[in-house]
Amino acid sequence: MIDVNKRKAIFLLHNEGMGVREISRKLKVSTNTVGNIIDQKGQLPETIRQDKINVDPELLRKLHVKCDGYVQRIHEILIEEKGISIGYSTLTRNIRELNLGQSKNQRCDQRPDEPGAEMQHDTSPYTIKIGTNRVKVVGSVIYMRYSKMRYLKFYRSFNRFAMKCFIHEALTFWGYAAPVCIIDNTNLARLRGTGKNAVIAPEMKQFAKQYGFEFICHEVGHANRKAGNERSFYTVETNFFPGRNFETLEDMNQQAFDWATIRMPNRPVSKTKLIPAKAFEYEQSFLKKLPAYITPPYIVHERGTDQYGYAAVDANYYWVPGKTRFDVKILQFCDHMEIYHNRKKLAEYPLPPDGIKNDKISPKGEPKPKYQPNNRKRPTAGEEKILRSTAPEVDAYLTFVLTMKGKTRHRFVRQLYTLHKKTALSVFVQALKRALKYRIKSMDTIENIIRLLLRQSVYEMPLPEIDGEFTNRSAYLEGRFADEVDLSIYE
Repeated sequence: MIDVNKRKAIFLLHNEGMGVREISRKLKVSTNTVGNIIDQKGQLPETIRQDKINVDPELLRKLHVKCDGYVQRIHEILIEEKGISIGYSTLTRNIRELNLGQSKNQRCDQRPDEPGAEMQHDTSPYTIKIGTNRVKVVGSVIYMRYSKMRYLKFYRSFNRFAMKCFIHEALTFWGYAAPVCIIDNTNLARLRGTGKNAVIAPEMKQFAKQYGFEFICHEVGHANRKAGNERSFYTVETNFFPGRNFETLEDMNQQAFDWATIRMPNRPVSKTKLIPAKAFEYEQSFLKKLPAYITPPYIVHERGTDQYGYAAVDANYYWVPGKTRFDVKILQFCDHMEIYHNRKKLAEYPLPPDGIKNDKISPKGEPKPKYQPNNRKRPTAGEEKILRSTAPEVDAYLTFVLTMKGKTRHRFVRQLYTLHKKTALSVFVQALKRALKYRIKSMDTIENIIRLLLRQSVYEMPLPEIDGEFTNRSAYLEGRFADEVDLSIYE
């Protein structure tokens, strides 16, 4: 099925005067399909979704053993004896997803270093200092074997969607792809089997087909099959990391982009003196040129809007335009999100920077919504940070008292922060110092300690003069502290 963005691209190219056959050749779509999309003005036709049938996994396992792995016989038993109407291709998909019928491994052979023959992809974990903290990241490198061109990017976590985004970003930057991409036996692309017998997941096989290449897994323990990529990680560790500081993950990736696409391509390789940028120019005639348009990878989130008009994705809240509550589809692309309702795009937002959570995101240039999202968390990390920075005594008391979790912890921090804002700093610090000494965790008792300290400070103040004479101290203070609680036990 042709997606919405590709349909729009076909219709726009037609409006610009490009012929049907030329559009078909550039975007790799049949002329009949191009004609139909032009007749539909680039819009998706109304279709009725038909769910695929999934057979009980335990039943499939039993039948697979009973029939010695012969899928055709399994298909006959399901239809004739079990009464399950299922297509043959759907049955084979279910069997592949259950990793049934794996074959034995075979050895891999050596391949000559030829222009345009292959590219390689791999990942490697690192613990790097970003800002003031050391964090774990995953480095991803794709490598053209002949020209030694590299593309490098770092992620907090690396899954199948991140792999798609990385390969799309790298190949669209180069504009070319090799017919083969060598990978290890990662389950991000592999469905079952290893080495030459590995079966690539249909999702990843279809993804690679858009760019004109296919994934090939090397044999287990044969990491040298992609030695160029392994050497790239060594270069990252010895040339990219040393002497560089990273403020954020975005800053780190920008430096990695400049290093991999500007500095390294123009630096001669040590032994052969080959310059990757010039070698890549020569290699382009052997590579596959990418189509004029390729739909970026995305994942679909089905969400409902809350009573305040927000939809939550990845711990952030996105404003959905409209006046009523309805279900939406949120398409998460590599760098932005698009919100759809009934196939109409309602809004588009860039992805928030790394580490941003619990944030309200609304259209730029428009007034922000006045309501908070439903079920939005109200963290007290900011208030706690302010309190700890006031004095060492306050920091020590918070370390002692904040052993609770959940709402109790947040409520106590907010009450203490409110008390801090309406109390003199010297009195507040002295009160918490005494509370720490006597192991007090009650907010009411801390407030009483503050009253006691204020009472003591008032007794030490000079008394006002009335008619040329000083008032009696006890009589003057009696009215002011008649309702005070006796806190002599804390003195």
